[in-house]
Formats: sequence, structure tokens, C-alpha cells
Amino acid sequence: MKSIRELYKIGYGPSSSHTMGPQKACEIFKSRYPDAVRFRVILYGSLAATGRGHLTDQIIEKTLGNVTVVFDDTFVLWHPNTMDIFGYSADEKQTYYLRAYSVGGGSIRIENETTDELQDVYPHQTFEDIKQYCLEHQLRLYQYVEKCEGQEIWDFLNQVYETMMSTIDRGLNVEGILPGELRVERKAKQLLTPAMTIEPPEITESRLVSAYAYACAEENASGHIVVTAPTCGSSGIVPSVLKYMKDRHKFRKQTCLNALATAGLIGNIIKHNASISGAIAGCQAEVGSASAMAAAMHAELFRLSLDQIEYASEISLEHHLGLTCDPVLGYVQIPCIERNAVGALRAIDACGLAFFLAKSRKISLDMVIDTMYRTGQDIHTKYRETGIGGLALLYGKYKNEGKKG
Repeated sequence: MKSIRELYKIGYGPSSSHTMGPQKACEIFKSRYPDAVRFRVILYGSLAATGRGHLTDQIIEKTLGNVTVVFDDTFVLWHPNTMDIFGYSADEKQTYYLRAYSVGGGSIRIENETTDELQDVYPHQTFEDIKQYCLEHQLRLYQYVEKCEGQEIWDFLNQVYETMMSTIDRGLNVEGILPGELRVERKAKQLLTPAMTIEPPEITESRLVSAYAYACAEENASGHIVVTAPTCGSSGIVPSVLKYMKDRHKFRKQTCLNALATAGLIGNIIKHNASISGAIAGCQAEVGSASAMAAAMHAELFRLSLDQIEYASEISLEHHLGLTCDPVLGYVQIPCIERNAVGALRAIDACGLAFFLAKSRKISLDMVIDTMYRTGQDIHTKYRETGIGGLALLYGKYKNEGKKG
């Protein structure tokens, strides 16, 4: 497995696979072919179907400059997030070409190339193997991360932590309407205000966590800086749980970084053995994975056993199985923002169950990861980040008929 640096990425929303990935591909193209003066980009499949709502064309135009972007929603290629980049020389000849696949979490692959510049840093690929190694050597999961990644990983995770907290802070202090045709109102600040005064305590917890998740997700929907955890579309889940627990229990920063390392390891295992891309496996791969990461992080904050950490993650991912990715009009707003709050709350609840019931569990995290990927392959294409099924389809139908959605 690669470094968790490839999982936690700091960049502009609203989509790691539809914004960060295409931006990276265009940057590579531009650096390889500096003589190109004009560009043409064709987006296929999911990149085309939800590209406008995900601001894919805007980030391409911002990166390349003189470019024509073409949307082709053909789903016949190897990967649903495929893009062709053409470069033209000063004499208007089409001289340069590159096909790239945005494979999720801001990562890309270039056709006929080995694009994995970073070497594998983890000798194990499954949670079971990692757990057995940690038990044998008396290591916590974050200590295993440090052993594989080196001391430098803590500086990186500190940057991730600071970015997550600043994203929440920004989101809590902004009101108004999110960009795009949906005219969605920002709700993070609304959730925060009553959360400080309303009893009983569980309502306060729910609203606080939700406010933090909304803050991150709304910043992402606005195209602002977020951390992929593991994607932009699910970027509010891990930060919201972390901030709530940190503030409530006064955890030291290093304890929080340890928990982030643990969460990153879980996300890495899912990414390596299944997918974190909504276009590949539906929203279970994004929000489900993020909820599993947050549950493991929550469990590590309280130094629960490896079995309890595993069970917390397994519960969170298992109960997102089959979750479709159906963004309305292609925007990472409905149902995406709300799902971040639900995923965060589910992670907290999963950890509570794991504390009491880990010894009686029958299903492993590795089994659920495998199940998630197989389920994702069975989900119809229209429910995998295309904007042509589910809520995305019926929203327009209900609106045109004058019904309330």
C-alpha cells in the first residue's frame, strides 16, 4: 500500500475525482508539453455527466487557460472518469495527446504508463495481517503507521489536522447560498447556534457534530480548501468527529494526530482493496469509507483494543453498503452535505456499539471491504455518480410537476 499522504490530500473542492484529479492531469500535461498554446479536453462518463456541477470544466479552464472542454457521457471506456487532453502547437497542429483516468481521492492514472511514482510503504495489505503484526510487536495502529512512514508523517498529519480545523472554522462563520442552480442555503451556522442552548445533551451532541460536518461539506461545495478524507465529497465526516471529541474531552494534539493516522490507515486499506470512488462503487465508497475511518479514529482516541477498532470500522462501513451516489444536478450538495452529518453520527454510534460488543462479532472488516467493492460493481451505472438516477432523476421530475421533493 502507498503512503497515507496519497489518501489525505489538501486541495480545492468540490470533488477529489472530478476536480482534483482532472486538475492534476492538466498540470502534468502542461508541464510535459510547454510548447502547447491551445488545448482541447474531452470528458467521458461520470466526468461528463456531473462535470458541470462538480466544476470540472472550471478547474480545467483555470489550469490550462486557452482550452475547449467537451462533455461526452459515453460509458464504454475502462474507467468512468476518463479524460482526453489534446495540445496544439503555435501552427495549430494537434501535436500532443494524453488520456488520463481520475481513479478517486484526487489520484490519476495515465494510459499505458506506470504513474505510481511513490513506492509501497506498507508491507501488509489487509487489516487482519496488520492486526496480527501489531499484536505480535505490541504496536498501536498509529505506531505501525509511524514505523512504515517514518517520523516525517507527523508533520504531514499536523498540516492535515490544522487544515481540517480551519475548514470547519471558516464554514461555521459563513452564511448565504452555495454556488450553483440549486440555490442551497448554508446551514452550518444555523445548526451551531441552537446546539449551545438546547437540552437534553444528546441533541446538543447531534447538532454540534452535524454543524461541523456541514461546515466542511459546505466549504467543499463552495470550491474552497478541504482535506480529502478519503474524498472531497466525504470530507466533513472525519474532521467533525475529531473536533467534537477533541473539544469535549480535551485531547492533546498528538492524541488527535495518532487518531488521524489510525483513520488514514483504515482508509488506505479500503482504497487498496476496494475503492473510494463514487463513480466506481457508489457513495458507500465515499461516505461509507469516511464513516469507517472516523469510527476507527474515535476508537483510537479512547485507546480501545484492535478488535474494538476493527469492529467500529466494520459496523460503519457495513451499514452504508449499497448507498448510491446520485448528486442532484451533479452538485456535491444534495444529498452529499447531509450525508456527511449522518456518516459522522453513525461513526460515533458504531464506536459505542463496538465498545460493548466486539467480542461477539462474526464479520471482519476485510470481509465488509470486499463486500462493499462487489456491491459497488453490482450497482447500476446510473447510481454511480452520473446524475441520471435516484434523487438526481426524480428531483427534476418532481420540480417540473410542482411537487415538493
